This record gives sequence, C-alpha cells and structure tokens, in this order.
Amino acid sequence: MPLQIVEPKRLYRQIADQLRELIADGEFAVGARLPAERDLSRQLGVSRPSVREALIALEVEGTVEVRTGSGVYVLDRRRRAAPPAVAPEWGPLELIRARRVVEGETAALAATLGKRKDVQALSRAIDTMRELADRNVMPLEGDRAFHLAVVDACGNAVLSETVQGFWDSRRGPIFTRLGGYFETVKSWRSAIEEHEAVRDAIAARDADGARRAMHDHMDKAHQRFSASWRRAKAV
Repeated sequence: MPLQIVEPKRLYRQIADQLRELIADGEFAVGARLPAERDLSRQLGVSRPSVREALIALEVEGTVEVRTGSGVYVLDRRRRAAPPAVAPEWGPLELIRARRVVEGETAALAATLGKRKDVQALSRAIDTMRELADRNVMPLEGDRAFHLAVVDACGNAVLSETVQGFWDSRRGPIFTRLGGYFETVKSWRSAIEEHEAVRDAIAARDADGARRAMHDHMDKAHQRFSASWRRAKAV
C-alpha cells in the first residue's frame, strides 16, 4: 500500500473519536448521560475546554445532545437522518487563545502606527455593535469590522489576512453551536465595553495598554465560552 500523507489531528477531534468509538462499542448506551466534563477531562488527561469542543463536535454530527442544566446524552443515530459531513475546524477555545497572542500584538502595533482614520473606523465598528445589540441582534458584523480595523491599522497584509482567517473561522459549525449556548446580547454588551477599552488605548497611542486591553478581551471571551453549562444563556 502506498504511503499516505500524514496530517496532524486536532486534539478535540481525537477526543471526539474516542468517545464516538466508546458509544459505538456500547460503553455508553443510547439515552445514557455521558460523564461530566470535569470527569472526562481527568480520565482523558486533557483540558476541559478540549473536552467541551469534542462534545460540541459530537453534537453537531448528531451523536449526542447537550441538554443545558442536565448533561450530554447519547442519541440513537439509526433513527436520525445522517447529518451533513462536518469538515474539521479549529477548536473555538483554542482559536481564542491563538487570537490572544496575535491580536494582542496587532493592537499594540495599531497604537504605534495607527492614524486618525483608523481610530474612526474602530469607533464606527463599535457604533455598529451597539446598534445591533440595541435591536437584540448579535453584533457579529460590527465585531468583525472592529478586529479587521485594528489589524488594518498595522499596514501589514499578512497580518490582515491572518486575523481575517481567524475571525472567519468562528463561522464554522462548532463555533456557531458553542456560541448558541453562551453568546447572548447581555454578554455582547460586556464585549462592547472591552472593545471600547482597546479603541481608547489605540487612540491614546498606548501600545502596552492596547495589548493589555486586547488580552483582557480575549481572556474574558474564553471565560464566557468556558462557563458552566448550567450558566449557559445566563452569562
């Protein structure tokens, strides 16, 4: 047999594969509740965020159902239409950590290199976010515009394309499903304040402050997506 290209497998996919095999082997019967996130994390020797991403991936493909406040239950896939194939994507929580590294530096660069027009673009994006939130609409359009305006102020096409790729990855089915549990207009209002702190530091040409503000924003985003399932839709 000819050699096949070896592709690295994302950690959450490895966890999802293990759980799927256990379900297929009858370790967890249809209708059974899977062990709690913290227990799976301990048994598998991985972080709880990675377990959460794996559970969401299994839900997207129709293997389990997440019942907020109750647990994660095995579904009978034989009685369900086959879900569309889900292309592997970056784990949402891992993606946020990567964005923290890169976008902390782009914010610092924007504070150093940005011009008045860039600060104005940031303010317009925040206005869009606030307008959408006031209409009880998730302000994703304004959020995207804000983060792209930060990196555009750096004047580096590679960084711009990198950040755009990061942000657009949140449109994947796993990130979308996770957001369905933990993103609310209330949580977005908190995020808008975090964006304002980044904008204000950039406007003040405070590179260290801009970096800290972006790190704070990403840390809080990670916390929102890592909250207890019991707090879903309450954050």
